[in-house]
Amino acid sequence: MSAPVTGRATTDRLLALTRAALPRYLAELERLVSIDSGSYSAAGVNRVADEVAARLHGLGFTVERRSGLRLPTGQPAGDVVLARRRGALARADGGRCVLLAAHMDTVFDDGTALARPFTTADGLAHGPGVSDDKGGLLAGLHAVAALDELGFDRYAELVFLATPDEEIGSPVSRAVTEAAAREADHALALECARENGDLVVARKGVADLRISVTGKAAHAGIEPERGAHAALAAAHLVVALQELNGTLPGASVNVGVVHAGSRPNIVPADAELHVEIRATTARHLRSCCAAVEAAARRTTVPGTHARVEVTDLCPPMEETPANRRLAETALRIGAALGVRGGAAATGGVGDANLIAGTGTPVLDGLGPIGGGDHGPDEWLDLSSVPGRIALLAALIAELGDARGDHLAF
Repeated sequence: MSAPVTGRATTDRLLALTRAALPRYLAELERLVSIDSGSYSAAGVNRVADEVAARLHGLGFTVERRSGLRLPTGQPAGDVVLARRRGALARADGGRCVLLAAHMDTVFDDGTALARPFTTADGLAHGPGVSDDKGGLLAGLHAVAALDELGFDRYAELVFLATPDEEIGSPVSRAVTEAAAREADHALALECARENGDLVVARKGVADLRISVTGKAAHAGIEPERGAHAALAAAHLVVALQELNGTLPGASVNVGVVHAGSRPNIVPADAELHVEIRATTARHLRSCCAAVEAAARRTTVPGTHARVEVTDLCPPMEETPANRRLAETALRIGAALGVRGGAAATGGVGDANLIAGTGTPVLDGLGPIGGGDHGPDEWLDLSSVPGRIALLAALIAELGDARGDHLAF
């Protein structure tokens, strides 16, 4: 049953619990960071999944592991961990389902954990994945444990999702994430807070496009006029696409890869561009894709034509009124706990984008403060850990019960 604690007594007790749990958090963080779990290392990801699943079992969750998955490359993927725990409230009584989402994979190759092991110095923890996202993943587990210590169970259901492939666009876990999001009333994504302590209320969406330019081959020395120069057409198209930047509100275009030709004495018959579009809203993303397609239709080299294919599409996490209300609730709770920070938008993409695409309200950046993601100096601010876990726990409690503010923040 939920403990009848309110106001300052709740604040003090919750912070005391999370501070007391910090040594365990650090030990678990070192253990996870010491595991190489790059997106393409299924064995490493599954070692992290073993740790996460065991912790969730210990917290009373029913744990399901989706295994036998394959990445688009054909390589095996790590397991998806999806865990559920019922609370004391029925939906009819105001109980709500809260989804916690984090990822187990990193961007680093096998051997990185040995070459750059977990360390702590001057109040910071360092190591591959310490901030993105192992620190946030553990924060979710510890927030649930703190609520258990308080005896709080006033929610319909808690769902904990740990994915194996976020760093490569979630190709195997996307459907699981979207299905879990559709069942939830609120979602909290556990990427770490921004370096200044801000939560994340919006993320840009991304469209990946492949543009195939087709021309006609010819001998470059004897009869180049009989060819249609695909590389030249592609070069004009690169300029045209880059010039779209600044003309479309809320969107950006980057031609990141260009391939053309096979030999220097042949007029190239084929070229290929890989293009990334980022935009703040779904409408802007569609408008930018349409502008790219229009530019591709305007060929400047006779005899060539271009075909545009969307190879991947990740919806934006838009700053909707519902997401803004989640942020305001979190900031109010944070103020009561003495946790600093605001709410920010970012250009980076995460599983929160997929959740937002289902229409479920979502807030991100609920892990501890960290930075240097994807680089050799990645760090996590250890002083932020207790307060951020307390904030997350209190937010879960408030969102789980639609009829009352039982932790009284």
